[in-house]
Amino acid sequence: MSLLVRNLDHVVTLDDQGTVLKNVDIRVDGNRITAIGKGLSAEGADVIDGSGRIALPGMVNTHHHLFQSLTRCVPAVQDEELFGWLTTLYTIWQDLTPEGVYAGTLLGLAELLLTGCTTSTDMYYLFPRSGPPDMFDQQIRAANDLGIRFHPTRGSMSMGKSQGGLPPDDVCQDEDVIMADCERIIKQYHDPDPLGMVKIALAPCAPFTVTQQLMKDSVTLARRNGVRLHTHLAETKDEEVYCQERYGCRPFEFVERLGWVGSDVWFAHAVYLNQREIDTCGKTGTGIAHCPVSNMRLGSGIAPIPEMLAAGVPVGLGVDGSSSNDSGDMLGEVRACLLSHRIRTGVKSMTAERALRVGIQGGARVLGYSDIGTLAPGKAADFIVVNLNQIGYACASVHDPVAALVMTGDSHVVETSVVNGRVVVKDGRLALIPEDRVISLANRVASEMLQKAHKRTGIDYWKRREAPLHAS
Repeated sequence: MSLLVRNLDHVVTLDDQGTVLKNVDIRVDGNRITAIGKGLSAEGADVIDGSGRIALPGMVNTHHHLFQSLTRCVPAVQDEELFGWLTTLYTIWQDLTPEGVYAGTLLGLAELLLTGCTTSTDMYYLFPRSGPPDMFDQQIRAANDLGIRFHPTRGSMSMGKSQGGLPPDDVCQDEDVIMADCERIIKQYHDPDPLGMVKIALAPCAPFTVTQQLMKDSVTLARRNGVRLHTHLAETKDEEVYCQERYGCRPFEFVERLGWVGSDVWFAHAVYLNQREIDTCGKTGTGIAHCPVSNMRLGSGIAPIPEMLAAGVPVGLGVDGSSSNDSGDMLGEVRACLLSHRIRTGVKSMTAERALRVGIQGGARVLGYSDIGTLAPGKAADFIVVNLNQIGYACASVHDPVAALVMTGDSHVVETSVVNGRVVVKDGRLALIPEDRVISLANRVASEMLQKAHKRTGIDYWKRREAPLHAS
């Protein structure tokens, strides 16, 4: 399979010098870029006109809960903080089916592709005890149908309310069942090739949903099989209070003493890390999935990302669950990264290019990919093409086309997306699956889930819980 994108106005290489090439072609053979330059041969290649367009490496999403796409904008949790939000949504999610996992994953990954993401992870941790064992497998199916590079994590919850955890017992699993399924999934799906389209990681969900023993066993299994480790950490003040009361330490200390630091580990959120903890992450290569929109949506706070970057911590972006973000907008996440840190640490602390690098190269580093995140011969053929001839980019694209992508325009602007040398977005639409099928399936399943949960619980999920307009 060969491809030539001809006469691109700009190619953002994201090399160390920040080189932007003008009026060049990109040649792809197989799953790698073979040449970037002027007047390249089109022999044997499908040709795409790049005139008036900009190409850049595909973005990398480092944290998500794709099944949550089914519970976007549920009125009952629109104004809740994390623990209250989770407690209500668990009552809906416990009715999740394999079809629901497929539908939510398909929808979430489709939106990521259309907003600039070419590689995504996911943390799938919801396994109702009454459900079938192959829930996780539906995610692989959805990713294959769309053509996205996928690095899902086999999540787990083993500590329900009866043991002092947050989730209801009937969405938790026995730990021997969890570990056996983790081994199955690694053996069945993990591709160790540097450009493998599916890689697996292990992800005990959070300090308030799993036991210390499961954290230890997951480290042992992951390192024995050469796969990565992921968990939520230091997302809210409530989590900090929980860990202090239950374990007598801060969340980072809790995971640190269980062996959860190293270049094969990454944490989601990390809003409340102190400087010692940041320095430890930098020294050990422990990664962070920064989720600015979710953190603002739930009122969790703004993570100290400039300090992390200064300490050498690998930092990528994550859109997080599509019901704590209510979208899976990757380019929008880059914009939120830019804006949130300018509020917290000043305008110069986060430039447009720096935010873009976090969303692309930072994510590749967090997930352990050395061949994506840069456009150059020999690198992965994972890139996106955006048409700059749009109202939202007018004038900005003349002055600074790279900053224009971050600071102006619309997020749903990807015209062409290439993953592993294959066109998966064409003319701004999904290329491998009809979009109306994605939408109709997700809408039907989402409606059925809420109706079923309402019948079982009596909760009016369609009614917002009004907050007082003024403090008493």
